[in-house]
Amino acid sequence: MVLKKVVGQKILNEVVRSNEKAEWRVLIVDKLAMRIVSACTKMHEISAEGITLVEDINKKREPLPSIEAVYLITPSEDSIRRLMRDFEKPSKPTYKAAHVFFTEAVPDELFDILSKGPVVKFMKACKELNLAFIAYESQVFTLDSPDTFRYAYSPARAPERSGHMERIAEQIATLCANLGEYPSIRYRSEWDGNVELAQMIQRKLDVYKADEPTMGEGPEKARSQLLILDRGFDCVSPLLHELTLQAMAYDLLPIVNDVYKFSPSKTAAEKEVLLDENDDLWVTLRHQHIAEVLKSVRGYLKSITESKKMRQSEQQSMKDLSQMIKTMPQYQKQLSMYSTHLNLAEDCMTSYNKHVDKLYPVEQDLAMGTDTEGERIRDHMRNISPILLDQSVSNYDKVRIMALYVMIKNGISEENLTKLLKHSQIDQKEREMIHNLTHLGINVLTDDNHNTYTVPRKERENTYQSRWTPVIKDIMEDAIDNKLDERHFPFLGGRKMIAGHAPTGSARFGNWQKEKATIKNLPRLIVFVVGGCSYSEIRCAYEVTAAVKNWEVYIGSSHILTPKSFLTDLGSLKKE
Repeated sequence: MVLKKVVGQKILNEVVRSNEKAEWRVLIVDKLAMRIVSACTKMHEISAEGITLVEDINKKREPLPSIEAVYLITPSEDSIRRLMRDFEKPSKPTYKAAHVFFTEAVPDELFDILSKGPVVKFMKACKELNLAFIAYESQVFTLDSPDTFRYAYSPARAPERSGHMERIAEQIATLCANLGEYPSIRYRSEWDGNVELAQMIQRKLDVYKADEPTMGEGPEKARSQLLILDRGFDCVSPLLHELTLQAMAYDLLPIVNDVYKFSPSKTAAEKEVLLDENDDLWVTLRHQHIAEVLKSVRGYLKSITESKKMRQSEQQSMKDLSQMIKTMPQYQKQLSMYSTHLNLAEDCMTSYNKHVDKLYPVEQDLAMGTDTEGERIRDHMRNISPILLDQSVSNYDKVRIMALYVMIKNGISEENLTKLLKHSQIDQKEREMIHNLTHLGINVLTDDNHNTYTVPRKERENTYQSRWTPVIKDIMEDAIDNKLDERHFPFLGGRKMIAGHAPTGSARFGNWQKEKATIKNLPRLIVFVVGGCSYSEIRCAYEVTAAVKNWEVYIGSSHILTPKSFLTDLGSLKKE
């Protein structure tokens, strides 16, 4: 998968190496740019190219008038003003010169402001990089824009929605351009914002295509698709407790900015570990069921210790493991990595056994509408009531259960909802989380009467009682097989794949025959969810890619959701 590699190489080649004549330089970034850089490059790679310091443009910085600065910033008014402020006194500039790179196209009015300032005399370069997204994982991107949820779904923000959509359309277009894709665009028709966003993206892609005519060329690229979904297409998946490692860890543990903190033993100092793709074991384990993870990690440890003539019990304790690391210093790095992931898995299981074990089967029954035997459940309240009355269950978990119940019933009467809320003893803010599902097109009350088209579900064999599969997996598979219902997922402008290819003679793909047949040129399905996607949905992109072999699936969103952040987002929606 090329996403992180493409972005990393672009930053190094076009930004960091932009002026290699200068022996030392400083890199100045704003919030989004910092996240773009740190997601795809390492500090030692940047340092090796002569960057001595990486600084935040928003913070007070020490003047370095003998050193040239490389700026990588978003074309926002705030970042441009701060750039100009560094050179507002030509006799005392903060840096010797400025090499300026914008993440995306600079609006004309801001370019006018910039061009009239004294900074121009110090600028040795000014370039639009067209790189306004974060390559979060090899097949996952985000726009670092959690506010999108409110702009998209809050009635109070409706007047500002179009302007915000214009911004994220540009970000998505830069993703396609960097992947060399000029895809057919399709969207879920149930929410009006999807077609509006699709049209904006198409206009921006047309501009990129005019600048780079080879974009999207190649016989397989003609089949690539960009699919726009609103969050209302599936509100079940972001709420369920999950038993695969990544989704479970981010739901149950206090992981912030992908950093997991733990103490290997009671006496040991706290350690911090970054959960990212530089850790091969994390990449191997993150989508496995927690039972498989524990089995795998203990198996790894057993194989190491047995090969080193050491006894190892099946239930290796963390204390024993710490001792083992001390006695085998030559294998410290390897054993430390395994102990980290054993800690992570065991922390997940500790949290699960404390309170989730009684919720999980009830949630699965609600999501599926059937029990483990496949029998239809006629009275969900028998399972729900004890949980709502249980004071040891957190209010957030009660809200998750009630929201799932409301969705499986496709809306309930106001009287029944009032009873549920009363029994659960949750506060007003949490009640609004349930009511606000209506802004996503969900029938909360029986008389809401939203359009309730549901994607036909596939029968799947699932192990370990994990019976629910995110709806997005069915959508991904059907999009690739060209089986999505075109009334509900139309192509923009009526374009469609014909026998797996673009329409014959299409101006968009007129030159793809010239592409050399030797190049591996897989079609790509890029799925974008407006307002957040969950870790369980991210997993589906990898599963579908592995299963179909001849396609690559990428998934992205404004931001990544945990169940708690999804509920918080719902609670933030205002009518006025």
